[in-house]
Amino acid sequence: MKVIHLISGGDSGGAKTHVLSLLQNLNKTITAQLVCFRDGPFAEEARSMGIPTVIMGGNNIPRLRRKLTDYIKAGGYEVIHCHGSRANMVGSLLRSSTGLPVVSTVHSDYKLDYMGRPLSRLTFGTINAWALRHLDYRIGVSDAMVDLLISRGFAPDRFYAIYNGIDFTPAPPQGDRLPYLRGLGADVDEDSVVVGIAARLNPVKDMSTLVRGFAAGYQKCKRLRLVIAGDGEERDKLASLAKELGVERQVTFAGWISGGMDRFYSALDINALTSLSETFPYALTEGARFHLATVATAVGGIPYLIDTDVNGFLFQPGDWAALGEHLAALGNDDRLRRQMGEKLYEKASTQFSIQKTVDTQLHIYEEIIRRHARPKNVRDGVVICGAYGRGNAGDDAILEAILQEMRGIDPDMPVTVISKDPKSTCLTYRVRSVSRMNIPAWRGAMKRAKLYINGGGSLIQDVTSRRSLWFYLHNIQSAKRSGCQVQMYGCGIGPVTRENHRKLAAEVLNRSVDAITLREPDSLDELRAMGVTQPEILLTADPALTLRRASDDETDSVLLRAGIPPHGRYICFALRQWKGFEGKAPLFAKAAKYAYETYGLTPVFAAVEKHQDPIAARQSAAGLDIPHYFLDDAGGAGTIIGALSRMELVVAMRLHALIFAAGQGIPLAGVVYDPKVSAFLRYIGQELFTDLDALTEENLREMIDRAAAQASHPEAQAAAVERLQGMERKNVETARRLLGL
Repeated sequence: MKVIHLISGGDSGGAKTHVLSLLQNLNKTITAQLVCFRDGPFAEEARSMGIPTVIMGGNNIPRLRRKLTDYIKAGGYEVIHCHGSRANMVGSLLRSSTGLPVVSTVHSDYKLDYMGRPLSRLTFGTINAWALRHLDYRIGVSDAMVDLLISRGFAPDRFYAIYNGIDFTPAPPQGDRLPYLRGLGADVDEDSVVVGIAARLNPVKDMSTLVRGFAAGYQKCKRLRLVIAGDGEERDKLASLAKELGVERQVTFAGWISGGMDRFYSALDINALTSLSETFPYALTEGARFHLATVATAVGGIPYLIDTDVNGFLFQPGDWAALGEHLAALGNDDRLRRQMGEKLYEKASTQFSIQKTVDTQLHIYEEIIRRHARPKNVRDGVVICGAYGRGNAGDDAILEAILQEMRGIDPDMPVTVISKDPKSTCLTYRVRSVSRMNIPAWRGAMKRAKLYINGGGSLIQDVTSRRSLWFYLHNIQSAKRSGCQVQMYGCGIGPVTRENHRKLAAEVLNRSVDAITLREPDSLDELRAMGVTQPEILLTADPALTLRRASDDETDSVLLRAGIPPHGRYICFALRQWKGFEGKAPLFAKAAKYAYETYGLTPVFAAVEKHQDPIAARQSAAGLDIPHYFLDDAGGAGTIIGALSRMELVVAMRLHALIFAAGQGIPLAGVVYDPKVSAFLRYIGQELFTDLDALTEENLREMIDRAAAQASHPEAQAAAVERLQGMERKNVETARRLLGL
């Protein structure tokens, strides 16, 4: 593989470190040629690191374009990789002249790159914004940067995320820290807890918040000291602020550190960052390398490194009071400080190493080359339609599982999702998404696709909405007329109660569907009763059974944010609003108290649909006089599954709470508001359920007793779930066959 990298050659900071370390390591595997538009320290350092480097200068852009085109063609390069505004402009011009894919790494928010420089922002900033939109692919230095650009209208399926990685090889001993810190001017002793930051002193880094937060923390922990490594236009202002707040002696402005940063980080106890905007700062991984407890703003890619309250603390930009609380907590608790530092090192060294960065970059190049070679102007890809974009974790889990399985069939497959909230769907899953109301857009997508997937859930039913049934039947019909193969994917059927609806559904499904894969036997019976005979019909399982739980640290962080100790003994109630629920809600409070007093299980009321379920949770917990918790927003499917895996019992109305818990082998009790709930429980051989209408205090207690007894014998349920996961693969096999792959 041969890749050419274009850069102005005047870069510094994180972008410089990223490009040079990446190219140095890429050249161990592939040819990564660096072209700088000017000579200077950047190019000199690149050459000293063994990176093949050439200089192509000049302000005549057409001439530079011709020269580069000839150079690229003669060199046999396969990808053009740009860094920075001038390189992006040149790269956008090279697309047509070379016929090669052009990708840019976005190292920072281009709207903030020229902060305080209005003329440069108007000229270079405008050119860069234009050029970025005319490249083939973009790489964000963090998922947060990718999300930011997608939110500005960039195509979501033309993005990749990469993280700044460093070499975690242990640094040699750095010597006694006290003489070093005193040499920087710090007033420290053996008992001092030193907070440090290495950053430019400019508005984006928001050092005023750091000084204010430090002063607040110092009031509660007199051991704290602050050392600021860096310089810039705000130094005098910050020194005056420290004096005003009475911490002039405790704050040290060390200026730029010479001779590398290892000595600096090795002398710290706490690493801090207060930036208003970041991609993925090296300062945090450098601190992690030295096992430093870390406090940082929740911006850019930082939350992907720091699981708050687990391996560090996050706070909102400008919130100096929260920063002060975190600094005081770490300053006063040596054990907590060491524990967080170790946890951060464990995560950073495995997930954010330079080798991880290089492997990710190579994978990106391979995919770009494959996608560039993909045949154009032929039917390709999938359109997926379902109850997505409504804030229901169960429905979105189905989409996540289907996307995961489609990418398993073909990782480069174009995908369009029809969603109620296309912007949210784009951001969450990095796919093209169109609104349910945008008929021309989804019909256009159908005309380009090979396969239309009516995606999971109970979409063919008329209990909650007649218009919903009509919408899905119309889309199925439109997809077939547009030339798509049509699959109903791991779905439930019914109830369809009105006779005219049953007749309409049967006509559309018989005429327009190629294959139906069903998540439980009751749906098969419903299809037969409706007279659906023409499509291929297979009994499979719910796609959400294939989803994995989040890591322990992510799960701990979700629980801690809700105030829930991560390793307690819990019973979960996953409830929802439904006709008759209000009258039954007090029974769940009584059951929660019974489980607490009988089995020592603390109740957790968890939301699957984060907008409505918290209402049901609080109705149920009203008047509860025992310890209890609310988990109103556990995030995506992975973290919800992780949270449920910490429960000893689950009592649920929500189908996907039962599915997620079953997949983790957690004993279940179901409260049935819809036949799909009882159908799933019977399918896994679980008889612990009762209808909502028939729910009593006695039968709810009995189900909890029987579920508790099953806790020591989870084998049968685990075997049933394993069997279903095997059956679920028929969903994928059917899609693969319809795609002709």
